[in-house]
Amino acid sequence: MDREHLPPPGPSAPPAADAELVPEAAQLSQAAVERLAASAARGVDGVSSLGTGAGRAFGALRGRVAGQHEDPAVGVTAEVGREEVAVDLTLIAEYGRPLHDVAADVRAAVFSAVGDITGLRVIEVNVDISDVHLRAAEETTPAITAEPAAATPPATEPPTHRPLEGDRA
Repeated sequence: MDREHLPPPGPSAPPAADAELVPEAAQLSQAAVERLAASAARGVDGVSSLGTGAGRAFGALRGRVAGQHEDPAVGVTAEVGREEVAVDLTLIAEYGRPLHDVAADVRAAVFSAVGDITGLRVIEVNVDISDVHLRAAEETTPAITAEPAAATPPATEPPTHRPLEGDRA
């Protein structure tokens, strides 16, 4: 090939108007997808928190030791491929909403957010409700009040002394 026909060194020229564009591939990190899914799930009415109680406690302890804050994607794992993604979530639901409704709403929110923002095809979203937070039930249940104790103690009889065998009276 003649040197006259080689492109000049340096940045490449923009493609010609009639050239076929090949989409560039971008690899999304697992952590990025997990945070997107976590954010979408937290926005659903009826979700108290993500993760299990034990997992959250362990993460908080680990964070204190390492001087870090709790992982915002705790309770969420994602398998990210070049074109597809699968998400698993573990959450604690708030008392009061049907659990199947919470799970369905979380699934829909995660499908939408992860698919729309990443451009990946979401092939599955699995939701595991590990516990129910009862705070709402405690707030709506009327408190039980006990009657105040009587001011005077109940009368008791003085102890009686019975002679033991071998005692002289």
